[in-house]
Amino acid sequence: MSDIALHKYFPRLPEAALQEFTEWCVLEQAKAAGCDFTPDKSKLNNLPPGEYVPKLVDQFMKVKPDPIKAGLVAAIAGKEADKHALSGLAIVADFVSLYVKYLIPKDGDTPEKVEAILTKAGQHQCEKLVEIGRKHGVEF
Repeated sequence: MSDIALHKYFPRLPEAALQEFTEWCVLEQAKAAGCDFTPDKSKLNNLPPGEYVPKLVDQFMKVKPDPIKAGLVAAIAGKEADKHALSGLAIVADFVSLYVKYLIPKDGDTPEKVEAILTKAGQHQCEKLVEIGRKHGVEF
């Protein structure tokens, strides 16, 4: 499976950058997977990243356009994220990036098409992570 190893970079990012990347994954990139997610801001206002990100992800994980696929993808993303042995917000960002990326190939009807879609989604995540990193003073 195509994989741009974003998990190697998550520990280098400050919590604010991890929050921004996670928000981008669930609010913007997830749209490509058919997830139109609007968080309940009243439950997120004024929270530090360490509390905000888990609550945002909890809300997001309740939105499942296809519950069976979402469950399978969550298991795959969780297993892969566990192998990366990250901690704190880094593991949350890793899981969310994998989960969203693996939800996207809804239109892939051959292994080759799925691989191409996953590669493109991974590249898009990488570009966004580099952009956010730079904004927070981290170069990769």
